[in-house]
Parts: sequence; C-alpha cells; structure tokens
Amino acid sequence: MILIEDLHKKFGGNQVFDGISLTVPRGKVVALIGGSGSGKSVLLKHISGLMKADSGKIFLDGKDMNSVKGRDLTALRSRLGFLFQGGALFDSMTVLENVAFPLNEKTKLSADAVEKRAFDELDNVGLSGAEHKYPSQLSGGMAKRAALARALITDPEIMLFDEPTTGLDPVTGLSILRLIDACRKRLSFTGIIVTHEIPRIFDIVDRVVLVKDGRVHTEGSTKEFLASEDPLVKAFLGTMPEYEDVG
Repeated sequence: MILIEDLHKKFGGNQVFDGISLTVPRGKVVALIGGSGSGKSVLLKHISGLMKADSGKIFLDGKDMNSVKGRDLTALRSRLGFLFQGGALFDSMTVLENVAFPLNEKTKLSADAVEKRAFDELDNVGLSGAEHKYPSQLSGGMAKRAALARALITDPEIMLFDEPTTGLDPVTGLSILRLIDACRKRLSFTGIIVTHEIPRIFDIVDRVVLVKDGRVHTEGSTKEFLASEDPLVKAFLGTMPEYEDVG
C-alpha cells in the first residue's frame, strides 16, 4: 500500500534522507522509531505530499505521488488521513465543526448527513457530549481524540500518526494507543505511527522500523525486534542505556 524507493532529501547542509526505502503492506501498521532529528515526521509529510523529495519515489497503492497531478492527486490524498503531533484543530471552530470540516470541504453530502457522520465519529472516539466545546476547553487527551475523529471521518485507507501521545501523561497516552488500535480494527487501514512509545507501541503494530542516518537501520516484526542483539535496537528498548548515539 505504501512503497518508498531510494528517497533523498536535504535541508541546506543537513542530509535528512540518504536513500531511505520502506514498504508497508496493505492493512498493516508500522511503528517508525529513531533518534530525534532522524526525519521520522518529515517522512510522513513526504508520504502525504506536504513535502517533496529531492529524488526517489513514493507510491501509494501503486500510484507515484510525484507523477499524479490535479484531480488525480486530490483523489489520492483523499484516501489518506493524518493525525498531526499537535492535533492541528482550528481554534475558532467547535469540536463538531472541526470533525465535520473534511466532509464539508471534500464531499457534497447534505448538512444533516455531515452532522450525523461527525456525531457518530465523535461517539466512536469517546467524545459524545463535547461536540460544542472549543479546542481551548479540551484536555490534551480530548484534543487528540477530536483530531483523530477528524482524521478518520473520511474513512481513509491510509493513516499517518505523528507522535500521537506527545504531551500526554502515561495513562492518557495508553488510552490513545488503545483507541488507535480499536479504530484500526474497525476500519482496517494501513498505517505508520511515528512514536517514542517503546515498548508499549509494540502491542498495536505489526512491524517496527528503526531509522538512522537517513536510512532504515533495521526492521522486523515486534518479536524479532524484541529479540534483536543490535546495540542500537537494544538502546531503544532500554536494555543498553550506555549506547550514546540514540538521539
């Protein structure tokens, strides 16, 4: 469903991607981990078309993101949902208006149909009763749930999650991970989760990809990752804290 081939990207003198390649099969969810500044969030922005690589290719369901244009590109992007690290809710809109926004922008559904879909999606993420609140009135966990509802309301085939538990306490963070897992089982989307939630993230993903120096350092199933003797992998698992180059 997602295929990245030999991607290169440089910002000034900083080489972010140096030939990174990655495959995510349809219906699978991958945890993308790595040190700070390793380009994890930047990779999501490339997949979604928010950034353009210097070279290399990104295919979504067999379609080259660099080749499609106009309506075809819009149609391809409509199959994708993005949960931004900060939620990116519109402060001037209520929770209901935020969640309904993608449907109002991208579909010709009636106002009643849009409102019903928005109410249903908020119920799915446990936010019934918060429809008329504004983002400033929400807790961190509630804001993440609202942002997740907005990302899911178009029934995306691909979901990208950028640090979905950032800024949340451990209990709330765990509840968000469980909610993502429940939504994945309900919608069967293909996904990438950028996260530092190790090893808790292993309970809800199929594979783990560790990036370093602009490339995939190692990847495998959660079982393979947990059994790895690679020093960097062990450092991320916390079993070799003396490793200095984690970031």
